[in-house]
Amino acid sequence: MVVASPAPLRTKKARPAGIPVIDLSLERSKLCELLVKACQEFGVFQVENHGVSREIISRVERQGQEFFSKPACQKQRAGPAAPFGYGSKNIGFNGDKGELEYIILEANPHSISERSKSISPHPANFSCAVNDYIDAVRNLACDILEMLAQGLWVQDKSIFSNLIRDPNSDSCFRINHYPSLLNVAHHDDDWINPTPSSQLFDHNHPKTRIGFGEHSDPQILTILRSNNVGGLQILSPDGLWVPIQPDSDKFCVFVGDAFQAMSNGRFMSVRHRAVANSVKARMSMMYFAAPAPNASISPIPQMVSCENPSLYRPFTWAEYKATAYSLRLADNRLDLFRN
Repeated sequence: MVVASPAPLRTKKARPAGIPVIDLSLERSKLCELLVKACQEFGVFQVENHGVSREIISRVERQGQEFFSKPACQKQRAGPAAPFGYGSKNIGFNGDKGELEYIILEANPHSISERSKSISPHPANFSCAVNDYIDAVRNLACDILEMLAQGLWVQDKSIFSNLIRDPNSDSCFRINHYPSLLNVAHHDDDWINPTPSSQLFDHNHPKTRIGFGEHSDPQILTILRSNNVGGLQILSPDGLWVPIQPDSDKFCVFVGDAFQAMSNGRFMSVRHRAVANSVKARMSMMYFAAPAPNASISPIPQMVSCENPSLYRPFTWAEYKATAYSLRLADNRLDLFRN
C-alpha cells in the first residue's frame, strides 16, 4: 500500500512546474553553470537537444508497447520482478503498491539478452533496441555528470561519470506502463495480484489514483522519458504536488540520493510520484545510473570544508541499496547515513 506523507498535501491545478529546461547545444561553460544551478535549486530538470536519436527512442518504445499489449498470462512469463523481470502493482518488497505494470532490467547486454527470451517472441530485436537505448542514455548521463563536475570546479571531470562507466556498474533500466482508468475499470481481471482500489488512492485526494507513490531515486542520476501523457509530479518545498508537463522531445533528469551524498547536500534528490488519472495509457522509461556494488559513496573532498563539514558517513552502494530495499517507498533512506 502506498502511504501518503504525514503532512497534509495539496495538489495544484495542472500548470507547468517551472523546472528548468536546459538546451544541451549551448556553450559548455554556460551549460555547466545552468546544470549546477538546476541541481541545487530543483533537483530535477529537463534537457533538449540531447543527441539521442528519435529512431533509438522509437524502437525501444515499440518494444515496450508490444509487450504491455499482451494478455496478462503471457506477460507473467517474464516475471516475477525479483528484482529483475515483469511486475504488476507490487512495488518493491515491503507492501507498496501502485496502479502500474513494469519491466525492470539489469543494464548490461548479457543480462538483457537472457531476459529478452521471456519478454519477446523476437528476443534479438528486443535486446538490440534496449541495449542501443541504454548506451545512448548512459552517454547522456555521463556527459551531464562531467559538466556538473566541471561546474563544481572539480579537477577530475570524470569523478562521477567513471562510476557509471565502470563495467560492474549496478545501473538498471525500467519501463513503466500505467493503463488508462478506462482499461483498469473494465479489465481489472487481467491484472495480477488484485488490490482493493482504496489502497491505490491519495488519501488526501480520493480522486487521485496513485500510479507510483512518493519516493526519491536512490541512484546517482535518473534519465526519464515518457510519452505525451501527464502523470509525473514533483513535491515542492512547500509541500505541493506540482505536475511536470509531458514532452516527448525532452528527457527529465533527476538527482538521486547517492549524488546528494556525494555533493554533501549541495544537490538535492527531489521526491516525486506518478498518478494514473488520465484517459490515456502512460508509458515511461527510466535509466537509473548507479555505481558498482562495492563503490564507496561519500562527499567528495571539494564539497567538504570547515564551514561545510561532511553530512554523510561513507557507505558502499551495496549497503545503501540493501537499506533502500528494506524500507517502504516513501521512507527517507539517506537520513540513516548522516553523520
